[in-house]
Amino acid sequence: MPDSTAIGRRRALDLGGYGAGLRAMMPLLPAVLAFGVSFGLLARAAGFDGAAAIVMSLTTFAGSAQFAVVSVLGAGGTAAAAIVAAVLLNARYGPMALSAATAFRGGWLRRLLEAQLLVDESWALSRRDGGFDRRILIGAGLGLYAGWSGGTAIGVVAGDSLADPATLGLDAAFPALFLALLAPLVRDRRALSAALFGAGIALALTPISPAGIPVIAATTACLVGLRLERQAPA
Repeated sequence: MPDSTAIGRRRALDLGGYGAGLRAMMPLLPAVLAFGVSFGLLARAAGFDGAAAIVMSLTTFAGSAQFAVVSVLGAGGTAAAAIVAAVLLNARYGPMALSAATAFRGGWLRRLLEAQLLVDESWALSRRDGGFDRRILIGAGLGLYAGWSGGTAIGVVAGDSLADPATLGLDAAFPALFLALLAPLVRDRRALSAALFGAGIALALTPISPAGIPVIAATTACLVGLRLERQAPA
């Protein structure tokens, strides 16, 4: 028969690990909350139903991909273009999930639900000695999930009170947001070349192609960065 004291200690350690993840995430919470508010606000400005925007955050939990979907659909693009843009933006989670796969345990449903909490921040915070601490990942992920979903709900409510979002400059918010996300990544010649090439592709296609296609086509600019990286000296 299992020792109840040992079981209690193990559970206390687990809860402590989850709490450590939650505490590690707390400095990021204001930014995550503000980002969620922005998404809810912009989704309503783009004509999304408020409930749909909240459900999207609850089920998708992927900031940049959600912004891309709302941006493409709000501009009149097709659902297929919006989905492709979101998939391309979220492709980075493939190698991240593979690297952390051994941290998850239990049945497939449990692993699937826990893996939903793997995002950039929780992945980075949970790295320990070449591996990943599952409890910290889940604790941090739950805090991020609550902040993102709660922020979306606040933004939706605020967006419902706006008579004309364009008067507040929200019609230009999507390009401004993605420029803000891009700026910290342009740190060398390779990144700058890829960014400029992508911008050129998007600008050239915008007048002649349906909404969403320029965003998808511009992702081919990453091949420029990859080529320059391979040509760089060791």
